[in-house]
Amino acid sequence: MSVLVVLGATLDLAIRYRVQSDSFRLAERVASQWSPVARSGLVPHPIPANPPVDLIQVVDVHHRVTNSSREASSTVPLSRLRPPPDARFQPHTECPPNNRCILLQAIRLTPDENASVVYAGTPEPDLLATHRLEYAIAAGIALITGIAAWTAWVLVGRALGPVEAIRARMSQITVSDLSMRVPEPQGNDEIARLATTANQTLSQLEGAVEQLRQFASTTSHELRTPIAGLRTQLEEALLYPDDVDARDALQSALVTAGRLEEIVNDLLLLARLRASDPLPPEKIDLGELVTAEVRAQPGSVPIAVHAPAGLEIRGSRMQLIRVLDNLLSNAQRHAESSVEVSVAPADEGVVVAVADDGPGVPPAHRERIFERFVRLDDGRRRDPGGSGLGLAISRDIAHAHHGTLTVGDSPRGAKFVLWLPLISGCPAPPQNQPEKGRTS
Repeated sequence: MSVLVVLGATLDLAIRYRVQSDSFRLAERVASQWSPVARSGLVPHPIPANPPVDLIQVVDVHHRVTNSSREASSTVPLSRLRPPPDARFQPHTECPPNNRCILLQAIRLTPDENASVVYAGTPEPDLLATHRLEYAIAAGIALITGIAAWTAWVLVGRALGPVEAIRARMSQITVSDLSMRVPEPQGNDEIARLATTANQTLSQLEGAVEQLRQFASTTSHELRTPIAGLRTQLEEALLYPDDVDARDALQSALVTAGRLEEIVNDLLLLARLRASDPLPPEKIDLGELVTAEVRAQPGSVPIAVHAPAGLEIRGSRMQLIRVLDNLLSNAQRHAESSVEVSVAPADEGVVVAVADDGPGVPPAHRERIFERFVRLDDGRRRDPGGSGLGLAISRDIAHAHHGTLTVGDSPRGAKFVLWLPLISGCPAPPQNQPEKGRTS
């Protein structure tokens, strides 16, 4: 607004100056036309007017009008200004009392002190005599301001329309129904990208909530079975004390309680892993850790290990031991005659492969077995008391260490592949390093 005011004032001054300059120039031209005629004494009476300069007078040294145009007074001079001898041309604005000002040009006929003066002038134009110009400029500024405000209102309304639509849709989304999405406007501006990001976030949130619901449902189902068995055992011991041996009932209840405790501990570990607790900055030689865990592994199935030292990673020793124990126990449980464990560098990291010669994992179930509480028929037959959380915990630990845990291809049996990133700058050990192994 202030810029428009400054521009309006500048425009007003420029127009006034231009109109005034044009009036003085016309008066000067008319006065110059009659000046040589007056010097020769051949001025007609009355002096013919030259519109718009129709006020013309010849005034002597005593301010008497010797000749004039029909529109000018024949007795009262237009002005008492007399140009000095050294500046014969003088523009002047004469404002008589109670009358409009006159823009005139005064020309001394000769440098002589007694020379007459020719006056030629015109009444001040309406544009200068009134405030119409200021009113017109003010009206233009008001009109421009109104148009600019209306345009800004329309543009802002159009720009904020999608935002209002997004807000209205977000207010309708609840935890019980996360399937709704916000409308995505056309284009690739900030609002469109905001809507796209919001929909992506809603999709992720919907998936997380659905996983939590499935997890709660599955957990409730898995816990209900041992709790129901424990309750049945205790009720039988109370209702039929003569038929049920109390010691056997208590031992059976203790086993069931131990299974419940194992499931709860695994669930707590999963929750801590999903919460992304920071890992302690511990440097670990993975080859030495694998060798130590293989040696500490009980069981009748022999385990052959090739784990060269010098492959260092950073992470939690206890969590990695949990992964190795799960993989080794799982391999021994399903193996027919042997288990092979190898540690080798691969893709700026280190790979731990645990392979057995058992029935293997069908390709269709290679991802499903990493889900919580999922156990295949062979696994339930070999270990009826398992919780189905071991592989899910192992994969979460691998992800927490910025690694992966997958089922690889194997000519016979199952092969679990754990990849973890090496510490930056850690050199790979020589390939001809002697193997370390044992038979258990």
